[in-house]
Amino acid sequence: MSEAPIDIRSRDNPRLAQVRRALRDPAAYRRPGAALWLEGDHLLRAARARGWPLAEVLVGESAWADAALQALARQGERLLRLPDALFAELSTLESPARIGALVPRPEPAALRDDLPTVVLDRLQDAGNVGSILRSAAALGVAQVVALKGTAALWSPKVLRAGMGAHFALQLHESLADEALAALRQPWVATSSHAPALLHRTALPDPCVWIFGHEGQGVDPALQVRCALTVRIAQPGGEESLNVAAAAAICLHESVRQREAQ
Repeated sequence: MSEAPIDIRSRDNPRLAQVRRALRDPAAYRRPGAALWLEGDHLLRAARARGWPLAEVLVGESAWADAALQALARQGERLLRLPDALFAELSTLESPARIGALVPRPEPAALRDDLPTVVLDRLQDAGNVGSILRSAAALGVAQVVALKGTAALWSPKVLRAGMGAHFALQLHESLADEALAALRQPWVATSSHAPALLHRTALPDPCVWIFGHEGQGVDPALQVRCALTVRIAQPGGEESLNVAAAAAICLHESVRQREAQ
C-alpha cells in the first residue's frame, strides 16, 4: 500500500501528460516505457481482484474524501492526488469517480493451443471489441487474439467497453495471420450465407471462434481454413447482426452445447 499521497498542482506534470497521450492516441501504450491508463473505480477493482498491481494511482480530491475510494487508492504502489479540475481534463467518463491508475502493459505470452479462443479479424470499432472481450470472459473463453488492423485492445475505449474483462483473459494483439498456425483446434466462423444453422449444428469443443471486420466479415483466406462455418438464425429477416451480438450468441451456444453433453 502507498504512503501519504503526493499532491500535484501543475497540469504539466509528466504523469498527467502520459495520461493525455493515452487518450489522444489509443495505441500509445505500445511505445517502450508507456503505461496503460485505467479510469474509474470499477476497472481498478476488477484489476485488483485479478491480482494486478496498480503502479500509480491518480485520485481527485473529492474521491480522496470518500472512504471507500481512498481505501482503493491506497492499494496503489504510488499515490498522486490532484484537484478535481485537473482530473476532469483526463476523464472520458460521463460521471467519473475521479480515480484512475497507470499500470504496466502485460508482457506478451506465447499463444496456447489448449484454451478456448476467440480471434478478432480487423474489427474496427472499439465498442464492439470491448463488448466481445466482455462476452468472452463471461462465457468461458480464456484467450483472445487480435489480428493486425483490429482496434487496440488496451485503448481507453476498449477498456471501458470491456468493463474489466481484460483482466480475466490472455490477450494477444497485432498478430499476423501466420501466427494462427499455432492454434490447432478446429476453427469456426459465421456467415449469413452458410447452410448450417448454428443452433442445429454440433460445435467442436474446444474450438477457435473467428469474428471478422464489421463490413467485410472474416477474411476469405481465413474463412477457407475454418473447419466449420455456421449461420445464426434470423427469422426477423435482417441482413446481418452486429458482430458483438453475433459473438455473444455463438459463444453462448458453445456453452449450451458443452453443458448439454
